[in-house]
Formats: sequence, structure tokens, C-alpha cells
Amino acid sequence: MLKVSGIDVFYGDLQVLWDVSFEIKQGEILVLVGANGAGKSTTLKTISGLLKPARGSIEFQGIYLDQLKADQVISHGVVHVPEARRLFREMTVEENLIMGSLAPEAKKKRADTLEWVYELFPRMKERRKQVAGTMSGGEQQMCAIGRGLMALPKVLMFDEPSLGLSPILVQEVFEIAKRINKEGVTVLLVEQNVRQTLTFCDRAYVLENGRIVLHGTGKELLNDVHVREAYLGI
Repeated sequence: MLKVSGIDVFYGDLQVLWDVSFEIKQGEILVLVGANGAGKSTTLKTISGLLKPARGSIEFQGIYLDQLKADQVISHGVVHVPEARRLFREMTVEENLIMGSLAPEAKKKRADTLEWVYELFPRMKERRKQVAGTMSGGEQQMCAIGRGLMALPKVLMFDEPSLGLSPILVQEVFEIAKRINKEGVTVLLVEQNVRQTLTFCDRAYVLENGRIVLHGTGKELLNDVHVREAYLGI
């Protein structure tokens, strides 16, 4: 469904990604795992059009996303839920959700999609008139995910959704991602929480120092000696 082929990415003169390649199949949950600074967020930003690769390509259903602007990427159904949520803190929950549906097709279906989001997140419906910045971290994360869903994603990319949340809320976020996937949305997840994500995903790639070093099913990587030593402390 989405194929990243040999991308090199720079911040100015500093190279962050080297020859990164992976693919995600329709309907699956794919995870990129790695330590902080490995290049995971940079990978998502490049897919979503916020950064441009110096080399390589990103193909989505026959369209080369690396040749598009970020708003055009969203219009094709590739949507990014950013790290640290990035809500409009002074706007209400519902205003934040509506901001996710500005692309033409999403705008047409806004009312129906909003009802779907409120069904997924009843607390957001209860707090729809509340200023987003006054909510708890977990509620803000739900709002950020809901805003992503308002764009009618075919692929929804999560960047560190468990960051700063309690273990109970982390579990809730993972269950939400699983439910979204069952509703027909392909999921690409970036996480430092290696054990939980490998248990949760269909397949995974390990990113170290800007390079893909391993890939396999979640179960295969949980049993991999390098992963167990480097990330699980076993």
C-alpha cells in the first residue's frame, strides 16, 4: 500500500536517514521501533511531506508522495498524528476536530465523520465545547487521534502516542489504535515502547542511527537476540 524506497533525509547539512526502505500492506499494523534519536519521527515527517528526501522515493497506491506538498499528501489519505499531540490549545475540542477535515473530500463528509469520532471517543463528545489545552494528557491524545481521523485516512501514522501517559492510558491508546485498524484504517506506529508495540503489531522494522537494521513479525523480533539485549534488557 505504501512503499518507502532508499530515502536519505537531511536537516541542513546533517544527514539523519540513510537508505531507509520499508513497505506497509493494506490493513496491517506496522511499527517502527528504535531508541530516541534513531530517526523515527523524521521518517514520518518525510512520508507526510513536511520534509523532502534528498534521494529515494515514497510511493502510495501509485502516487509518489515525495513529489507532493503536505496538504496534498493528506488529501490522498496519508495522515500524521504528530508527537506531543500539537493541538490548538486555545480552541475547543470540536474546533480542533474540525481542523482535521479541511481537505475537500473530508469537508464533504465532516458531519458523518464527526459522529464516528464521537462514537469512538465518547469523552470528546462530552468535552466538545471545552478548551483543548485544559484537558488531561490522555484526553488531548484522544483529541489528536480524532483530528487525524477527521481527515478520512487510509493510512494513519502515530508518532509516539504513549509519550507522557500513564500505563493505563497507554493501554487505552493501543486499544484505540487496534479498533481503528479493525474499522479499515491501515496503521503505521512509531514508538519507543518496544515490548508493547511488538506484541501489538503485525510486522515491525527496527531503526538504529538512521538505518533499518532488522525487520520481521512482532513475534520474530521479540525473540531476536539483538532486540532482547538492546531494547528489552534481557
